[in-house]
Amino acid sequence: MKIALYAPLKPASHPVPSGDRLMARLLKSALEHAGHQVDVVSELRTYLKEPSSELYSTLKKQAEAECERLSALWLREGAPDLWFTYHPYYKSPDLIGLDLARSFSLPYVTAEASYSSRRNIGVWAQSQAEALAAVEQAAVNICFTRRDQEGLIKALPTARTAMLPPFLDSSRVRSLEPNPQPGRLATVAMMREGNKLESYCMLARALELLLDLPWTLAIAGDGVCRKEVEAAFAAFPPGRVEWHGLKPAEEVAVLLSEGSIFLWPGCREAYGLSYLEAQAAGLPVVGQAEGGVPEVVVDGRSGILTPSGDLQAYADAIRLLLTDDVQRKALAAGALQFARQERSFQAASERLAAILDQFVGGI
Repeated sequence: MKIALYAPLKPASHPVPSGDRLMARLLKSALEHAGHQVDVVSELRTYLKEPSSELYSTLKKQAEAECERLSALWLREGAPDLWFTYHPYYKSPDLIGLDLARSFSLPYVTAEASYSSRRNIGVWAQSQAEALAAVEQAAVNICFTRRDQEGLIKALPTARTAMLPPFLDSSRVRSLEPNPQPGRLATVAMMREGNKLESYCMLARALELLLDLPWTLAIAGDGVCRKEVEAAFAAFPPGRVEWHGLKPAEEVAVLLSEGSIFLWPGCREAYGLSYLEAQAAGLPVVGQAEGGVPEVVVDGRSGILTPSGDLQAYADAIRLLLTDDVQRKALAAGALQFARQERSFQAASERLAAILDQFVGGI
């Protein structure tokens, strides 16, 4: 099929790295690997950080212009066979695809759509209505986590859903043999306000309880909260924390290959592709059993997930893997198998193709 791909939250070409950008790129590649022709048809970002009526009105006008542009283009050159929207939700509704899909009688598909009645605040209530309309119109809503799937069905019992577990192209780390250095911990995450900053602060507090052990933490990441993150780790003795800044994927792969444990609390994490990247490099994970983290880390098999908000339990889990290398190696082996086989790019591409065949096949 010829597929029109749109990511209203963050287009695949966005200059700032993130899990959203990476997943948009992965979906495009997976669809192409399955034999489809995929075109990113718009880079209009409909992100509403705050429920601003003025911004929403501006975005609606920009979306109307995009609809006109694409309509004219398709009338000249032919329409696609399918519209595919990645991550529509109350902060980034799809203001383009619904109208175009109706006008051109196209099947409409979403991936990682979500709904939360708690967010019906101001203009977010309107944008969330747009997101729910997308879910209702979709031939299928592809869900990455059971939490999102349950949320959609609760909001709209007639919603058509299918599960596609989060996945990763691990080709970069596959080319590097794991070479874990004793006591070398690794973290890879952007430094943003909210959940990311909260996770960094929790990690710093946990490591303060482990200063009796020999360890170093390598941090790869940057962002607007860099100063706040550095302040959270300011009390540690010199040499304990290494600041690597923003690194290209190839250098992150090298950093991970030298680590022995991947640390990220994952406060209210949607799921986190960095967990899969770390596991594919042979690192067991220490995270929290909250949000979508259990969708990408198998507790007791590829890492340890501690109760949400339990700082002592989180520190104790790190201590266990720093002091019990037999346990660490067992989880490292499980992490490799889980990420490279069960969550592989090939398996995801096949699963995605099967979902489209089931719900929109025969176009």
